[in-house]
Amino acid sequence: MFTVLPAVDVALGRAVRLTQGSIDGETTYGAPLDIALEWQGDGASWVHLVDLDAAFGRGSNTELLGGVIGELDIDVELAGGIDDDTSLNHALSTGCSRAVLSSVAVSTREWCCDVIATYGERLAVSLDVLAVDSTSGDTRYTLAPRGAPHRGGGDLFEIVEQLDRAGCERYVVTDVTRDGTLHGPNMELYRVLADLTMTPIVASGGVSSLADLTELARRAGKRPTVEGAIVGKALYAGRFTLGEALAATR
Repeated sequence: MFTVLPAVDVALGRAVRLTQGSIDGETTYGAPLDIALEWQGDGASWVHLVDLDAAFGRGSNTELLGGVIGELDIDVELAGGIDDDTSLNHALSTGCSRAVLSSVAVSTREWCCDVIATYGERLAVSLDVLAVDSTSGDTRYTLAPRGAPHRGGGDLFEIVEQLDRAGCERYVVTDVTRDGTLHGPNMELYRVLADLTMTPIVASGGVSSLADLTELARRAGKRPTVEGAIVGKALYAGRFTLGEALAATR
């Protein structure tokens, strides 16, 4: 079953959207609880909730997000700045169904592997990916964590192989150059990952149309499966409704 996860990104207590992961290009949309309740009312079974202040190292919205989660009757995937024991414990204490370890956490891979072994299905790992074409015509995929790009740069293939060995249950994979751009998902990136890992993937970044979603959903049921997609900008911009997205991927 393919899952559409509408996104609620939170900065300074408000729901916002970024372009290419840059905090300088945020657009404000209102109260996070109001947005999340709207998605729930429109039929969402999951919401992707992000603490951007934590992700960018400029504060935390843990108490606010815990209140949002407490008001919802659906599952919540919580992300943003989860890269050590303290931030992980805070995230799990909100009552979220799943916490997403930051791409930054991959730089401390021993810790990352330890908590994966401890918490299993309650964790996913965020892979913020930058695709770089080489002079030879090949594409190199490296991590470029949003909020801390200086701590990235690791080879995607090497990182995924190590996390797979640790028993990672799920990856949230974003092409950072497509995030918030409405330029379409990087289907080639997901094809490359399909050759690399059997671990389920939640696609993120660039979804602009129902056709993008149905193309991603066609990969569901295959192994590995793109089991869902996070959708933000396209919903906020009115490209389609959540109801239409759910119907198209059902």
